Amino acid sequence: MRSVEQAANFSPLYQQIKDLLLESLQAGEWQPGQPIPSEMDLAERYKVSQGTVRKAIDALAAENVVVRHQGKGTFVASHREDAVQFRFLRLVPDDGKELILRSTFLSCELRSADAHLAALLELKTGDSVMEVKRIQRFGGQPTVFETIYLLPKRFEGISLERLNAWHGPLYGFYESEFNTHMVWAQEQIKAVNADADLASHLSLTTGAALLSVERRSFTYGNKPVEVRVAYYETTKLHYVNELS
Repeated sequence: MRSVEQAANFSPLYQQIKDLLLESLQAGEWQPGQPIPSEMDLAERYKVSQGTVRKAIDALAAENVVVRHQGKGTFVASHREDAVQFRFLRLVPDDGKELILRSTFLSCELRSADAHLAALLELKTGDSVMEVKRIQRFGGQPTVFETIYLLPKRFEGISLERLNAWHGPLYGFYESEFNTHMVWAQEQIKAVNADADLASHLSLTTGAALLSVERRSFTYGNKPVEVRVAYYETTKLHYVNELS
């Protein structure tokens, strides 16, 4: 275990503790959904005050890496929890009702990464990636068509059968089956028109307006492990973003 003295001495002490906690999370010491040690135990472990540990944990909680449960302790955030499982999903029905999407996975196969995809996943052009395609339906209507790219080594053994057998958020599947937790993501959004292929998947006419969202998701240590390109049909939905 690294001591605090071995951490970067130019950063605030709470930041050093935060970095050490992230190292433990990345190493799998505490799994998503499991509690981390108490502030008292962590203070003893790192030989710092409880106030310093509390500030480090507050910073992790602000980034949705951990979740505090009153009277129970602090737990590693999990996309299987109701409170956070859909925090990357920004689609909201115009009528304010709950968004319930039904997924159908269409394919899961290896392909070679082009230059753009390789750059996003920090690979070399031509390296293998796992390509997954799925349709999500809202109210029985095709609403989202996604192409998802994953690192084969991290998601070894993933298959179309396993994907379609899973019932729940995809990031929860990554956690349960591949010990991979998505911590944060960045997106690029633009308006596009459906080509013939997209129109066919989403039961639209060619040229129909769609919202294109390219998302790159990161696990602990700011490592990109997934890229997804999604096309949203937003006739009855809108995209919500909270700015601060």
